[in-house]
Amino acid sequence: MKKSLRVLLLSVTLVALPTVAHVAAQEDVDPEALVAQLPEDLAGLYDGIQETVLPSAYDGFAMPEAPWTFCHAESFMGNPWRVAFNNAYKFWVDKYIEEGLISDFQFADANLDVALQISQIRNFIDQGCDVITTIAASSTGLDEVIADAYDAGIPFITIASAVTSPYAVNIGLNPYVWGRDMGNYVCEALGGEGNIFFVEGIAGQPIVALETGGGMEGLSNCPDVNIVAQVNGNWSPVDTKNVVLQALATNPVPIDAVWTSGSETAVIAQVFRDAGLELPLITGSISGDAVGFWKENDDFSFFGGAVTPDWHGQIVFRVAVRMLLGQEPLLNRIVVPLPQITIEDFPDWARDCMTVETPTIFPIPPEDVISEDLLNAYFRNGEAIPHYDYSLAPDPCDAVS
Repeated sequence: MKKSLRVLLLSVTLVALPTVAHVAAQEDVDPEALVAQLPEDLAGLYDGIQETVLPSAYDGFAMPEAPWTFCHAESFMGNPWRVAFNNAYKFWVDKYIEEGLISDFQFADANLDVALQISQIRNFIDQGCDVITTIAASSTGLDEVIADAYDAGIPFITIASAVTSPYAVNIGLNPYVWGRDMGNYVCEALGGEGNIFFVEGIAGQPIVALETGGGMEGLSNCPDVNIVAQVNGNWSPVDTKNVVLQALATNPVPIDAVWTSGSETAVIAQVFRDAGLELPLITGSISGDAVGFWKENDDFSFFGGAVTPDWHGQIVFRVAVRMLLGQEPLLNRIVVPLPQITIEDFPDWARDCMTVETPTIFPIPPEDVISEDLLNAYFRNGEAIPHYDYSLAPDPCDAVS
């Protein structure tokens, strides 16, 4: 029998919190104490986001038996990252279909329309989906429909897009820590002084504010660092190229580093190369064209991580399966450790198919970003799921036609 009442249980005190408003106002919920339940290496990933952490709403939640219907509410399919994410997610869904554990997969794309995404999720509820996953179009706008899914006995999981509803489990990296690590590296690499461009993502996005806030903290120990421009590249190669060109034109000073969180590092490097300028240190997420640029330019300097779509696709799938199997998350937020990458690591990530012309190919981490043992720590009764083997993940070159 599926759960029909909204009940949020504190993982330590087992106190029932019957409404969203009560959860938001509950003074007894101490985020730091909740995070302290985790191993030290995971607890450290929550720096800067403790205020968003709540106990999971899924203690004792009655899960359906397999075979399951998986339903994914996508918010935007307009860039290569999202396409690759959905391909990675569907790879594991298809494997479980072959194993007889999933009977159907439903997909909807809202194209950044929050109202449409709400409607699509309601349709999933009406269709009797067994689990709903999403990259949310809004951090707050889906809260009511998420509660409706919970009432209907359907677990709700987000990836790379945390929501404020206490009835969702949110998965992703910590953008504040990610931005801070890059700021720290730039500060140290420049010896505490130099000129920097900040190229941010989409203006107004909560994740952008967190990344930039972390970046600023990382640079705060370097009083002689000068941020000469702060622009928005919208995580788009075209937009990034344009704003960097404009920034170079209006700031004719030597640039020592470009802080960015996106995958457009090769685009930025190429703008400097085309302008005949010395390549700065560039931060960001590793991508196929960055690997290709590195192959052709031995003066390319990079620091960042792997905010790549493959692990996002597989981790949301793994958490969904764990929950459907009755494993209970300790918290409403699962933070995934992000591997740090310098230019010295590129040989381990490179593949022959990666060139400067392949921005749609994303490298796959040589090792799983979060092992089954480490993921177990996020669950009260964590256990490796069947039929999952990271070595089975498709090679990124398989996507090349």
